[in-house]
Amino acid sequence: MNPDSSDARAAAARLTDERKRIEDEIAGVVADYHADEPITTGGDAAADTTEANAHLELRRELEAQLAEVDAALQRVASGTYGIDEVTGEPIDPARLEAFPTARTNI
Repeated sequence: MNPDSSDARAAAARLTDERKRIEDEIAGVVADYHADEPITTGGDAAADTTEANAHLELRRELEAQLAEVDAALQRVASGTYGIDEVTGEPIDPARLEAFPTARTNI
């Protein structure tokens, strides 16, 4: 896809919006983690650890999504967005609409 095309600009705008949404979600997870009071009175240290692990796992998942969005934005800039990385064929536009970071047709 030509990086200067209207389709590329629209894809970049969608991806930029998605990037912002993920960044906001990461900020919320971090704020929630820091706002939670430890409950390590008595035998509840395990509960604190479980909650901390859940926050960490969610943050890792969101950061992985962010990396996929950044990779898709790089593909837009390089003109390879919308091209299946395995077959070299165009990715179905409906797939890109539903899953903008798609690398393949499946």
